[in-house]
Amino acid sequence: MMNTRWIRMRNVVVTAMFVGLYTYAGAQEVSVFVSGEGGYKSYRIPAIVKDKQGRLFAFAEGRVDHAGDFGNVDIVYKISPDNGKTWGPLHVAVDNDHLQVGNPAPLVDLLDPAYPKGRLLLFYNTGNNHEAEVCKGNGLRECWSVSSTDGGKTWSDPQNITLQTHRPNQPSVNTRYNFQEDWRTYANTPGHALQFDSGKYKGRIYIPANHSEGNPKANGEDYFAHSYYSDDHGKTFKIGASVKFEGSNETMAAQISNTGLYMNSRNQQGHVKERIVSYSSDGGVTWDTTYYDKNLLDPVNQGSVLSWQGKGGYVLAVCNAATSDRRDNLTLRLSKNQGKTWYFNRVVAKAPEGVKGDYAAYSDLVLLNKNRIGILFEKENYRKIVFVPVNLK
Repeated sequence: MMNTRWIRMRNVVVTAMFVGLYTYAGAQEVSVFVSGEGGYKSYRIPAIVKDKQGRLFAFAEGRVDHAGDFGNVDIVYKISPDNGKTWGPLHVAVDNDHLQVGNPAPLVDLLDPAYPKGRLLLFYNTGNNHEAEVCKGNGLRECWSVSSTDGGKTWSDPQNITLQTHRPNQPSVNTRYNFQEDWRTYANTPGHALQFDSGKYKGRIYIPANHSEGNPKANGEDYFAHSYYSDDHGKTFKIGASVKFEGSNETMAAQISNTGLYMNSRNQQGHVKERIVSYSSDGGVTWDTTYYDKNLLDPVNQGSVLSWQGKGGYVLAVCNAATSDRRDNLTLRLSKNQGKTWYFNRVVAKAPEGVKGDYAAYSDLVLLNKNRIGILFEKENYRKIVFVPVNLK
């Protein structure tokens, strides 16, 4: 007969081992933006990039007075020199006085010969009314960009790129805003922008976005995903074709071949609780096919994507709240065949038993090295934005 005292001791040791493992895993998660700190009631809409020097730049909307989308909102950021283990102080990239600045879409241009050390670009939107009112024609969203050549210490003067990237019909505001397409609300990504690193379109800067067209329709049917891009390192821009799925909204994209692009969009209608996936063979200018991906459940939420060159081609990563009822069960997937199947599936964050609400919502991805990916995401009903590294082996 076993000694009961030994059994109890063994159970204590085993329990301690599991507690230690859990604590170690939890210790890897770092809070980057916490609501109520730094002069902001709320932080939303994460985006993250890595520069040539290996520094991580985490961006978010800093919402001064409340958690709502519209109001006194700044774009803020923090920098990590050690792959996300620690983060520096809070900085403000863009402040539009008491009006809204939002939808940060950062990018590090690694291929501009004028900036051999790389240049940090930040695309963003401004707004002067609530989204619902802008959709009715009672307000305007504009598109802007700034850049930094010193690692985020200073930023260039803002450049208004609305005429090149948007199609508003607001001549009373600006006589040149007289486009018959009548795009109204407008938003970048959310998440990082991208740059083609090979092939015919190498160097192309590509910013996924979305807009509404004309008067509002039921269930968000007036929303369409689109993009804008630059082949001269941000000097000029062109607009890509819209994804012609009514309700295609917040969107991100990734390169999947020398000329191919994968776009992953939110379905604003919510009648199908799945991600909208589009493929392009001309660098994201037009779309070959679009469909609801039955493998990517989604509760009407943002999702993030990233790609990098592996041994046999591009590896594609997708991260989203993989459930149909609420923003939870944040899951990272990897594919080596352009998103047709997924060889890697890992739950990154899931609400503990009894915890309700949106436990894990918007996210963004950054490659730390060939074996690790970093995820910046909203957690615990938007109380904070956290960073966690995930091993891919």
